[in-house]
Amino acid sequence: MAGESGLRNHRDRDWLAPMPSAVTLVALDAHDGRGLAEWHEVERVSVLHDRPDAVLGNEQHRVHQLRNPSAYRRHTLLAAREDGRTVGIASLGWSLQDNLHLGDLEISVLPTHRRRGLGRALYDDAARRFRAEGRTTVIGEAHATPATDASLRFAEALGFMVVHTEDHLRRPLPMPPARRVELDALASHAPEASDYAIVTWGDRCPDELLADYARLRTQMYADVPTGELDAEPVAVDEARVRAGEELLARSYHSVVSAARGADGALTGYSLVFLPHGSDLAQQDDTLVMPAHRGHRLGLRLKLATLAVIERDHPERASLHTWTAPDNHAMQRTNRAFGFEAVEVMHEMQRTLHP
Repeated sequence: MAGESGLRNHRDRDWLAPMPSAVTLVALDAHDGRGLAEWHEVERVSVLHDRPDAVLGNEQHRVHQLRNPSAYRRHTLLAAREDGRTVGIASLGWSLQDNLHLGDLEISVLPTHRRRGLGRALYDDAARRFRAEGRTTVIGEAHATPATDASLRFAEALGFMVVHTEDHLRRPLPMPPARRVELDALASHAPEASDYAIVTWGDRCPDELLADYARLRTQMYADVPTGELDAEPVAVDEARVRAGEELLARSYHSVVSAARGADGALTGYSLVFLPHGSDLAQQDDTLVMPAHRGHRLGLRLKLATLAVIERDHPERASLHTWTAPDNHAMQRTNRAFGFEAVEVMHEMQRTLHP
């Protein structure tokens, strides 16, 4: 675990400076409209200052989560205020059904207020809250772009270690027609491609496919590369799928494609989120069950969701996805799609000591 002695240069020690006495930390009330608006503005300015290609959290979704805690997760938002103005923020998340030792943390500070100890103070307050909930490990993300790795160095300064990395990839939309024809031909000539039918749906999985879909979602948690992240795979049942759909539909459109084998059972799926009021699309999961790999089903599934996006959501200007460097099959599929890397996401982890 990196401590102060592991910092890359002397200036990085400023992150560990005491917070100015004029700054106060508060946990936001779920119905504090002004405070929530300020919180999200700090997130927007801070994140985009360092990461012009970042995909920001959906404000409507976050506020709904805060005001309507689910049976699966709970959230707290912290604000660092100076002279009545929010200048730094943190988001805390707790899973309530699984991985009860984990706490999720995100911290952002306005560029004009960095290296004054605000980030460290927000971390210390979050750690205190996690300990009170019996959490022993904190996880979060740090991103590095060709221009800066400041968030990574900040996390290391706090004692976090990198346990997993993923490439953040982006491609413009719509896809050129000629490229689409090439990919369709590539997918259709795959071995036994005709043995699989592709079905699609939107915000709600059809009832007759729900049990199969939950099974695939559980397999995704078991298969997705996570490096040394101290997290156990999550079991997804039908109730959890429905609860997630209901929550997401308030702030996102969903596009799902699934492959059905000759026996009618689902053998893979791909899930894309489209935030309301945005021009981008976020690729979430893509999974093909182990016994059905080698038939370019991943490519066919991604093409199916892309077709729905371009037909029903022509305002979307870019598609984003995240893939581990050692996930070679999906990296090949993403290169075929024309995705290009814009940044690297580092999963960070730190053990909390009593």
